Amino acid sequence: MKKISKNWKEAFPKERFGNQFFNEFGTRAQNVAAKVIRVKTTIEAQTAILDIIKANNAKKVVATQEVISPANGLADILEMIGVQLYTTQSDIRNHADTADIGIAGVEFAIAETGSVCEDGLAIEQRLITTLPPISIVILNSNHIASDIKTAFEVISKVFDRGYISFITGPSRTSDIERVLTIGVHGPSQLIIIAIDEETKGV
Repeated sequence: MKKISKNWKEAFPKERFGNQFFNEFGTRAQNVAAKVIRVKTTIEAQTAILDIIKANNAKKVVATQEVISPANGLADILEMIGVQLYTTQSDIRNHADTADIGIAGVEFAIAETGSVCEDGLAIEQRLITTLPPISIVILNSNHIASDIKTAFEVISKVFDRGYISFITGPSRTSDIERVLTIGVHGPSQLIIIAIDEETKGV
């Protein structure tokens, strides 16, 4: 899938990026109703994903190929338990609106706001994180910016044109009679799986 930048890490300022900001990020993300799961390895991340799928009795999942690596066996496990997995661009376009869960990677997080930053140049990436009722995003726990100013500095280094999203908690609105409602214009659950080890896919 196309991205605005092939290597966001090159733009991260070392002194204002890192897992030393993870606790603040986790607290703020949970304060806006996101669930944060921190794991050490991709194997643990796979287990967390399977637990979420089983707990929600999900039958259809859309995911980017970047996070569901064919070599790691997760696709085979999902097939064995009867879960339909769609990872090609055409399949994502056709099935994202009826999928139970979407799984995608995000580039980094922001401690100050509890947000994650998504390189959404590919429309399929955006479909995965906006249409299914449960959105799982995969984050490297070392890729945490200290604040929003740092986040924009990073974006200014890599952005020429395209689409970038900041995702802060599940979808929410209070347009109707000022009553807060979750999940009307997007996912009702945002689950962030943060992995300590460097990885290209779970």
